[in-house]
Amino acid sequence: MPTLEVSEETYEKIKNQLGDEQIVEVDSLDDFVGQKLFIRTVTYHMVGKVVKRVGQFFELKDASWVADSGRFTQFIKDGVYDEVEPVGTAWLNTQSIVDMFPWKHKLPTEQK
Repeated sequence: MPTLEVSEETYEKIKNQLGDEQIVEVDSLDDFVGQKLFIRTVTYHMVGKVVKRVGQFFELKDASWVADSGRFTQFIKDGVYDEVEPVGTAWLNTQSIVDMFPWKHKLPTEQK
């Protein structure tokens, strides 16, 4: 059978259109380790990959502060945002989390 090669961008679009939903069992905060998340806290919004939980803190890798997500549906569905500030590694207090969403997109690497 022939192999079809597509770019990373095309692959992400196909994945989003097909609804590549992944069911994740969540019994504790440790179950989020390894997940890319968009997290809304009481005072700010972050996106990043959870690499570790230390006490009541998530350590985020490739984290960004999301200053303006724009239209929320497009932000979650398509990864489109108006303003973002990449910060690298960040520690987020889990007690300040209001809600979290799976992040299916490439994490931002440039300020916008």
